[in-house]
This record gives sequence, C-alpha cells and structure tokens, in this order.
Amino acid sequence: MEDALDNQEDMQALEAAVADADEQAGLDACARDTGDDTGEAGASEPNASAPADAPADAAAEREIAATVEAILFATDNPLSPAKIAMVGELPGRGQVKKAVAQLNERYDRMGCAFRIEPIAGCYQMLTRPQYHDVVGRLFKNKSDSKLSQAAMETLAIVAYRQPILRADIEAVRGVASGEMLRNLMEKNLVKIVGRAEVLGRPMLYGTTRQFLAVFGLNGIDDLPNVESLRAGRDANANAKKAPAPTSEPADEADTEQPAEAEANAKAEVQPQPPQPEEPPAPLREDSDPPPEAL
Repeated sequence: MEDALDNQEDMQALEAAVADADEQAGLDACARDTGDDTGEAGASEPNASAPADAPADAAAEREIAATVEAILFATDNPLSPAKIAMVGELPGRGQVKKAVAQLNERYDRMGCAFRIEPIAGCYQMLTRPQYHDVVGRLFKNKSDSKLSQAAMETLAIVAYRQPILRADIEAVRGVASGEMLRNLMEKNLVKIVGRAEVLGRPMLYGTTRQFLAVFGLNGIDDLPNVESLRAGRDANANAKKAPAPTSEPADEADTEQPAEAEANAKAEVQPQPPQPEEPPAPLREDSDPPPEAL
C-alpha cells in the first residue's frame, strides 16, 4: 500500500516537473519572438526615418541658397565666401559655394539676365555681357572714374609685367611715370608689392584686388592674351595701309586736253601790247563840206 502511494506521488511530481518545463520553454520562445520583433523594428526605424530626413535636407539647402542670393542681391561690392557665411550665419564656406552653384544652375535654366560671377576670389551678382549696352544707357560712368590714355598705358604695363620697377615702366613708355603711378595708387588700382634685390632696393609695383573688381577679372590669368591683341592691331594697321585701287590710264587725247587748256589760260592772263591808233580816214572829194565851213 505504501509502495502504491509512493508511486502515485512520484507520478505527480514528474507531471509537475514536465509542466514546469513546458511553461519555461513557452516563456523562452515568447521572449525570443519578442526580441526578434524588437530587433526588426529597430532595424527598420532608420530606413523609415530616411525618407523623412530627405525633405528636411532639401528645405535646408533651399533656405541657404535663398540667404546667399539675398546677400549678393543687396550689395554692390564683391563678397568673399567667408563674409557671406558670417553675415548669413551659415555653417561654412563650402555651403556658400554649393549654394552659388545651385543658384547659377537655376539662373541658366530659367534664362535670367544675371548670374553670380567669381571676381578676385569673391562673388558678385552681375548682369550678363550681352546686356552691357542696355544697362550702360541707364547708368552712365562717372567722369572721375575715367582713366586718361596715359593712365591706361601705365596700368596696362603694370598689369602685364608685375612686379615691375618704375624705371622699367618709364623705359617702356619713354616718359616719366611717377605722377601716373601716384594717381593709380590713389585710385587703389596699383600698390607697392615689395622691393627689388638690386642696388638701392627700388620699389616694385603691382595691381590690387580693386583692379580685378573694376575690370571684372577673377585673377591676373584672365587678362587678354597679348599676342591676340597684337595680331588684331597689326591686322587693322595693314588694312589702313592697303593701297587704293588705281584707275585705268587715260587716252593720249584726254591727256593733251588739260595741257592745251592750261596754255590757253596762260595766254589769256598775259597782257596784250597796246595797238596803235588808226589815222582818221581822208574826206572824199564828192563829199559835202563839214557844217563849220558853211
């Protein structure tokens, strides 16, 4: 009897252990399923947020481009990328350059009459060259901003041969250029860039950033080629020196006519000798006597 009771208790304990094992296995499986779902959800979250971030980035780029456009539109002077980034509180110069490229692409696509040009390492919004005459009729150049022929010659020599000595400038021009250099320095077109390593250490002259801005150049390398300018000048000189077409030789009769006319003109000009007066004709015998004789 006691053995039967022991066997029954053993069976109940075994069933309870099996039940506990099944319950633990179910909990582990549930935990694994929950962990997999959490991992899949975590893995899918970045992919789900990526499309949401793309419109935000595009909107931020449009805002940066609009800021750069507003700054360049409001100024008359070239601005450096660092200056634009500081005024617009932008992240850096790279964002400014990217915004300028986007704006120019938009302007070209829309066919606008202006675009952003690089000038002396800066940016400035300018009208396109084909509209120069139209805008020139609206804004006349100031008389004080015009350069004389001598000043232009001096400035061209400095621009193409910089750094250059004053003696070399005068050797090219053939006249003293001290006054011209002072005028150009007052206009901030020429500056002293150093001293030559020769006796007396004379000063060397070069152009300024203002020179690049005035002539619309991004650098000295953008100056017109001297050889092409010389070729155009020689072509114009040869065109002026070309002989005029000669007419066919005139006939001998036509050649003699002017000579004969000239001889007649000389004959008319020469005074004629005085002619002797003719004696009065004698009265005829059968004529009537004069009234005084009657």
